Amino acid sequence: MPTSTPAGNDELRRSLGVFDAVVIGLGSMIGAGIFAALGPAARAAGSGLLLGLALAAVVAYCNATSSARLAARYPASGGTYLYGRKRLGDFWGYLAGWGFVVGKTASCAAMALTIGLYAWPARAHAVAVATVVALTAVNYAGVRKSAWLTRIIVAVVLAVLVAVIVAALTSGAARPEQLRLSGATLGGVVQAAGLLFFAFAGYARIATLGEEVRDAARTIPRAIPLALTITLAVYALVAVAALGVLGPDRLANSAAPLVETARAAGTGWLVPAVQAGAVIAALGSLLALILGVSRTTFAMARDHHLPHTLAAVHPRFGVPHRAELLIGVIVAVLAATADLRDAIGFSSFAVLIYYAV
Repeated sequence: MPTSTPAGNDELRRSLGVFDAVVIGLGSMIGAGIFAALGPAARAAGSGLLLGLALAAVVAYCNATSSARLAARYPASGGTYLYGRKRLGDFWGYLAGWGFVVGKTASCAAMALTIGLYAWPARAHAVAVATVVALTAVNYAGVRKSAWLTRIIVAVVLAVLVAVIVAALTSGAARPEQLRLSGATLGGVVQAAGLLFFAFAGYARIATLGEEVRDAARTIPRAIPLALTITLAVYALVAVAALGVLGPDRLANSAAPLVETARAAGTGWLVPAVQAGAVIAALGSLLALILGVSRTTFAMARDHHLPHTLAAVHPRFGVPHRAELLIGVIVAVLAATADLRDAIGFSSFAVLIYYAV
């Protein structure tokens, strides 16, 4: 079977199979969030953290099922922009597309700055810009190159998380009574679910790349639930390990829950690996974000909602190279000049627009 489908002048090559689609989904979901989100979620839900995670997973599954069906019906680049235009009309699609492009471009800058702050706080902006340039170059070289890099990132991050899980659950510090429900409230569980839901949101990247997936009508409906199920299993084990070792109160007050879990389990040697894992996980999320934003920009340009020159497909690499370069430049400029809090706030506002559509 050929690995790709020939593309026209404004069509992308279909070169991704089920495995690559699942890995891209994992790279998007298992990002830096799991290294940081457990603390705020535990602060909200206390011992009801696992209930919050389960509720977030149910909501994510419902949304993922809808996304998978839409992606199977409309197997082209664009994601929410395309679905909004096809189902609700040009205006709503245009609004959703702009909300996604603007919001996720700001998200890219925020993620790049997060990497910079983790890797080299004194030179956070410079590291952020260098990271954006490097990942844009990888994406420019073809979606297969991006998929291969994502495989490496996912493998490393999963190895780190599995090491923390095993260390925690096999240590004498893990106590089953820490997992008992005690004093959890419905409001706290719902709030925790809201915080944890965004850790699952990366499955939409699979749908955004619909035009580059082979036999998308069959592949995407299989890849999205599979990626979501694997992510849920990993998150659940991480949450059980952290709760079992730290307990709800200590977990709620931890700024770096997995680092604290490794220390409490008596495996301080894992701490540098966990810190490096957080940076690498953020790299995976940023790589997938840039892919998604450039594909939506490409789709909007192809429909003349953005300058049509951005719809060009590279004759050798089969990627929307002009759209990728434009997004890379904009994200690099934002990463060099923006404040992390402002980037996150603006991203949240714009992203809510396309979620509403």
